[in-house]
Amino acid sequence: MTAETPAPASARPVPLTVGAAITALEGVALAVVGVSDMVSAVSGQAKQLALNEFGGLVIVLLGVLPVLAARALLRERRWGRSPAVLTNSICLPVAYYMIQSGGAMIAVGAVVGLLGLVGIGSLLNPRTTAALYAQHEG
Repeated sequence: MTAETPAPASARPVPLTVGAAITALEGVALAVVGVSDMVSAVSGQAKQLALNEFGGLVIVLLGVLPVLAARALLRERRWGRSPAVLTNSICLPVAYYMIQSGGAMIAVGAVVGLLGLVGIGSLLNPRTTAALYAQHEG
């Protein structure tokens, strides 16, 4: 296996795949929120058009990093773990404030928090660490 070829799916540990999938899902969700923000600005629902368009663009760009990190993790690149853990860690305070807002957001916040915890746990799993760092030893 060369540095450019991705690892076969069977050789990749399950926790690594789970962590990458959760991180990609979070990145896509961020991008969707950003696009939604831009659409609401263009459709006239937002009072400050330029601010919402720019803010939406920033959120879309912030969603790109977790997607790239997830892709790197699936290719067993070490650099992808740090932004993935950071993304999953940010889910915890977001979940807290969603739960604090009450109503239907309690269920959504619980799911966000659970995804963050499972993502962190799977990315810091010893099997994930072994897969990411074993090829660089020696």
